[in-house]
Amino acid sequence: MKNYKIKDIRLAGEGRRLIERAEEEMPVIKMLKEKYYDSQFLKGVKIGGAIHVTKETAVLMRALKSFGADVAWAGCNPLSTNDKVAAALADEGFKIYAWRGLNTKEYYWCINKVIESNPDITMDDGCDIVVTLHNKFPEKLEGIIGGTEETTTGVHRIKAMEGAGVLAYPVVAVNNAETKWDFDNIYGTGQGTIDGIQRATSTLITGKTFVVAGYGHCGKGVARRARGLDAEVIVTEVDPIQALRARMDGYRVMPMEEAAKVGDIFVTATGCKEVITGKHFDYLKDGAILSNTGHFNVEVDADLLEKTAVSKEEVRPNMVRYKMPNGKKIYLLAEGRLVNLSAAEGHPSEVMDLSFANQILSLKYLVEHRGNLEKKVYEMPHEQDEFVAEMKLKAMGIHIDKLTPEQDKYLHSYSEGTH
Repeated sequence: MKNYKIKDIRLAGEGRRLIERAEEEMPVIKMLKEKYYDSQFLKGVKIGGAIHVTKETAVLMRALKSFGADVAWAGCNPLSTNDKVAAALADEGFKIYAWRGLNTKEYYWCINKVIESNPDITMDDGCDIVVTLHNKFPEKLEGIIGGTEETTTGVHRIKAMEGAGVLAYPVVAVNNAETKWDFDNIYGTGQGTIDGIQRATSTLITGKTFVVAGYGHCGKGVARRARGLDAEVIVTEVDPIQALRARMDGYRVMPMEEAAKVGDIFVTATGCKEVITGKHFDYLKDGAILSNTGHFNVEVDADLLEKTAVSKEEVRPNMVRYKMPNGKKIYLLAEGRLVNLSAAEGHPSEVMDLSFANQILSLKYLVEHRGNLEKKVYEMPHEQDEFVAEMKLKAMGIHIDKLTPEQDKYLHSYSEGTH
């Protein structure tokens, strides 16, 4: 009996080669496998995951299995699954339910299959497993050790559940680790988003007016990469502090209604809905390109665009041209889903090495503290962040200074002042 549903098992050989290449670029995961293999700290633990099925995620899943875990997995976005990787994982015996091009019904069927495996720990990217568990399978909540959350949107949702008093088990906000959002979100999202736009459009970014909606960690990374390609970058924001940061970093800042009139390429990175919608469509220049790098496909109002347009045509893979009633053309990339994962390969392996090392250590924390944690969102300990950074530096052959005993004493005392 098959414990998987994927596109095509015959793709396994190609997928295995992709995973092996990713493993070469993820030395911290390798170091953790060597360090904790003998402990088998996940032996007998059933893990249910919903994180993008990429070659990097496969490296994480292999590591979890090496620690003794029984792993069941689904994707967390209808367009982000690499079918070759999914085939390789199925061929290696993983319970895997994922293929590129899922409709909404199929997407939640895959999530439900993972939940039906009765996980002891959930690993989420966007909070769909957690919410589905709570809403549809409340009888399975009892006895769950805990969970982890990989992305900003998911952390927001889980904190909302905690605030409403409905969160039934502890969840570690892996996304909030410094070695996650200062690296994965900034450098990974920045590079992956530009990569996705270039693959989908083959357009020249240099000289274009490039609009970034949202100046959080992901938006910062996208803005930096666009400027690095000599685009004129505009930032739109609702947070006055982030808007001020963007201006001090040298970007133009304005409302979306103004940016819509001058932008050539748009990327939403806010984690909120209806960032670019009907009132903006009329302002857009002929040929404007819209894309999203936030977790859910709600930031660009694709449904309204579909209803308003008089015609649509896919002109390239992941690039659809809509002709509007005013005669202008608007291009939407990857259905408004994460362009970095839907039109490219997501984040580079080297940066996911840090994020997934944090996932492994967070699982270890949950198992070691099982039964003693409150039903709330936990931040990762700073010491864990430092440990991951130290391992990455070691893998890169980089050495740094250490405090002397006298320096450490000075920093933790108050008696010494001006001399």
